[in-house]
Amino acid sequence: MADRSAVNTIRGYFYQFDYSIIQILELANANDAIVVEGIEDVDITSDSEVTAIQCKYQEHTEYNHSVIAPAIRLMLFHYKAVVDGKAAPIKYKLYGHFKAGQEKLVLPINVDFLKSKFLSYTEKGVPRKTYDELGLTDTQLHDFLGNLCIYINAISFESQFSKLIELLRTQFSCNEFDAEMLYYCNALSKIKSLAIEQDDDKRRITKQSFINSIDVKHILFNDWYVAFKGRKDWLSHLREQYFSPLNISPFERFFLVEVPRENYSRASLKEMIFHLSKKWSKLSRRENQPFCPYLYLHCIDSNELCVIKKELTCEDFQFIDGYDYMGAPFNPKSITRAATYTNQIKIKFVNFLDNIPEIIQVTSKTKEIYQFYFSEPFFSAKYDNIAQVSIQIKDLV
Repeated sequence: MADRSAVNTIRGYFYQFDYSIIQILELANANDAIVVEGIEDVDITSDSEVTAIQCKYQEHTEYNHSVIAPAIRLMLFHYKAVVDGKAAPIKYKLYGHFKAGQEKLVLPINVDFLKSKFLSYTEKGVPRKTYDELGLTDTQLHDFLGNLCIYINAISFESQFSKLIELLRTQFSCNEFDAEMLYYCNALSKIKSLAIEQDDDKRRITKQSFINSIDVKHILFNDWYVAFKGRKDWLSHLREQYFSPLNISPFERFFLVEVPRENYSRASLKEMIFHLSKKWSKLSRRENQPFCPYLYLHCIDSNELCVIKKELTCEDFQFIDGYDYMGAPFNPKSITRAATYTNQIKIKFVNFLDNIPEIIQVTSKTKEIYQFYFSEPFFSAKYDNIAQVSIQIKDLV
């Protein structure tokens, strides 16, 4: 039951974040903006008009007036500040999805309904009337209703997510995989980072700024998203898109892998090297164009790399690294030597990040670059004619 409750809570957060992203993408003008977690969950500024939106997702709860009453009362508190000249006038919107019971609310509502169903309640046995406590007249409550929109027939979690992915596909002219795994995860990360800012100004973002910030082709390991989708399914989507057997062609593939500074395990790293070689090398006698991958290990200690190479040599695991003899300079032509059935070269170690552009320059084969990083991508060079994928990871295996 606790697990189900946690999932429901996460779905509620995702629903609100997804709704916020949709609101940004549907803004009419590039300079229109939203504030995440402002007066309400989402504040939209468009044509000098501000609308504060409270978003509720209660897929297992039947609608009752008492469920949304606290949100209505909070909006009224802000309206009181407007009446007192302490805040600027805005529009209010309650946007909600419920399991059932929507027919209980017949719109539009009048002042009497507002007072009896939303602004009157009992707290610790004491009757309370918010409108009396705030000193608001019926005329002012009528004005408040004129600025309030209640919509409790919001679409489901799945329908909203599908709508969002379609908006991202349209915005970036991409396929469904890129829309979800690239742009959606980037958008989710951006919304979360805005939501935790303390200052309102830092939680404000224009449509154009938001689009620019998520138009980065890095696959992010978003803890919430991976936990919600399931790590197994998340990895399965990545394998299907980039690492399926159908994609194994005789290309020059560069795997750039960041080595963890903490909890480093030589055994895990060697396991990764063996797996990489087995998966991305083809050295059989029948192979017309045999090949093996390049591997750069970011942030590994040079002495540790030497130890690993020594152990691989002792295990008769063949590799090259572009250095032909002791004291020799790096030779990009040497490391691009073809792997064959005869020489059994299983990995080509790239010792320094700066060597990668040199290698790329001397090879004419089709190339692909896969970068795996923990926090920030470390290889920034871009090539128009090379497929490049950057994937955030949590561990090596």
